[in-house]
Amino acid sequence: MSRSLATVDLGSLGLDGGGHVLVKLSLADLENGGEVGVSGSHPDLAGHLATWCRQNGHQWRSTDSAGFPGVVGIVRRGSAPSARWVGAERSGRSDPSDGEAIAAAPPAAWGLAARGAAIEPGGPEPMFRIHLRDEIWSDRATALYAQATAAQWDPATAIDWAGSITHDGAVEAAVVQVMTFLVENEEAALVVPARFLGQIHPHFREIQQFLAVTLADEARHVEVFTRRATLSGHEMALSTVGGRASLQTLLDEPDYATASFLLSVMGEGTFVSLLSFLERHAPDPVTRRIAHLTRNDEARHVAFSLSHLERHAQLDAELRGRLATAVERRHRSLQNTSGLNDDVFDSLVLLAAGDTSPERIRAGWLLVQALQAEMNDARAARLARLGFTTGEADALSSLHTRNFM
Repeated sequence: MSRSLATVDLGSLGLDGGGHVLVKLSLADLENGGEVGVSGSHPDLAGHLATWCRQNGHQWRSTDSAGFPGVVGIVRRGSAPSARWVGAERSGRSDPSDGEAIAAAPPAAWGLAARGAAIEPGGPEPMFRIHLRDEIWSDRATALYAQATAAQWDPATAIDWAGSITHDGAVEAAVVQVMTFLVENEEAALVVPARFLGQIHPHFREIQQFLAVTLADEARHVEVFTRRATLSGHEMALSTVGGRASLQTLLDEPDYATASFLLSVMGEGTFVSLLSFLERHAPDPVTRRIAHLTRNDEARHVAFSLSHLERHAQLDAELRGRLATAVERRHRSLQNTSGLNDDVFDSLVLLAAGDTSPERIRAGWLLVQALQAEMNDARAARLARLGFTTGEADALSSLHTRNFM
């Protein structure tokens, strides 16, 4: 026995009372094949150690105590390979800000295990349909998640619901119609990411976390739009078949990339322009505050989707073709629907006008025309960021649903 052998003294503690914890700690810093002597006075210590070593892949041998009073025996750390990275692709890894390696294709055996954990072989192998890094990852995910958590707001305190509403009944009815329209669109923006969230491999936890906060954002938007619509005692306004048909195409999209593209880059991006318009032309402080808060959230959702799709498009030369096909397919399926609810369009004109005088209505109508042009230009700019040519971006933007989302 080496005179330099490290030892762990269990005293009277047996392995049946927690002594194995101290043995494990003594082995933790050793290389495979390293040895530690174990001393202690528990009468069954040697037998328990022999069994524990056999069960945990270590080697045990008894020894006399010459030169090491009280030493019962020696544990040699097992040489079985670490389970970490078993079956994983390690090449071409991406590194998040915390320095952890992101596997290109985390294996099913990792399941719900924490990223970076040593994975014990065996056990369940849950299948997550979205499991390839290059189909889901965004290098901005960590930063955007941090922004999202820091920017959460409470509808009860962030909005002064007692703010004065002094405009006439026609303007208030316009607010109610627009809020009703916003609610059903935000329901779609909640359901679509919720549908994909459970399909993402937990290895990509930053993506999961951001989408989870996105769901909280959208649920909060539904709450505040509903509350504003009914604030003055009105019932909710009209929801059209065409509007619901437009949103149904988002719910029916089976692919994460194209669903994210249609919802966020095309739809929510357009809604950022709409909410900015509402903030500028809100007839009361409550509506203005709601538009401001929700616009900031939606802008973050768009930034996340753009980040993910920009990276994806750089790695997959066929992605832009699939995105274009999705826009064209959606356009064909909706070409016989009525498009934007006429009552919503008229309500936006009235909100921009501020009153019902012919001169102001003319001005409001022109402002809504300018809004639609602004929406189109902003969509084309986002498409250009994804690598579409100017001509392609303009053509695809013009095919976007007239229902905005």
